[in-house]
Amino acid sequence: MENMTLLLFTILIFIYFHRILIMLCLSPITAWATKNHDTLGIKRKSISKKLADKYCWWFERLFLYWCSNIHSHCIRNFFYKNVHRINLDKNVVIYWGAEIRNPAGLHIGKGTIIGDKAILDARAKIEIGENVNLSSNVSIWTLQHDYRDPDFKCNPNHYGPVKIGNRAWIGPNSIILRNVTIGEGAVIAAGSVVTHDVPPFELWGGIPARSLGKRPQNMRYEFKGIHCHFL
Repeated sequence: MENMTLLLFTILIFIYFHRILIMLCLSPITAWATKNHDTLGIKRKSISKKLADKYCWWFERLFLYWCSNIHSHCIRNFFYKNVHRINLDKNVVIYWGAEIRNPAGLHIGKGTIIGDKAILDARAKIEIGENVNLSSNVSIWTLQHDYRDPDFKCNPNHYGPVKIGNRAWIGPNSIILRNVTIGEGAVIAAGSVVTHDVPPFELWGGIPARSLGKRPQNMRYEFKGIHCHFL
């Protein structure tokens, strides 16, 4: 009976931790892949360029997906910061299920909270300030295909960085598109699609988002990194 219990416990441990072990063993490959990113793709210089292009990018995407599904904030942040090279300040909380593209192009400021199932497309860079609150299912896209292009390419005027100022609040299911700056303390209402710059301390909402009101400018709250465990 004791042997059976030990066997079941071992199997459960393996099922839960095998991805973490694989990521630790292959983390040098992932770190190399991340280091050799440019803002719009993967840039290679070595003789094994073809092999690297084919597999390192795939490993990075796979491990980022696995990482987002680990039920531990500490372990997730360890991989995000030390392996995938995301620029994370202290007390940052990234909840479960985040999809991150080009982690090297992502900066998240102190005390910021990223809600569950966020999509952070940092291929043209995303800069998120301090004490920002991204609610659930927020999507930030820095690249767009040109529907008029015969090859469906992403042309230069269809990509650009996204910047979000300190203490901004992005409501659930909102979408922020390329080349947008959201000012300090601004609020984006739930379900909005932001296509233009948002001035500081304004409330915007709708599709496309437009100004709906103002927010007081005496905001002083600071998030301390407190989070729901196992999420």
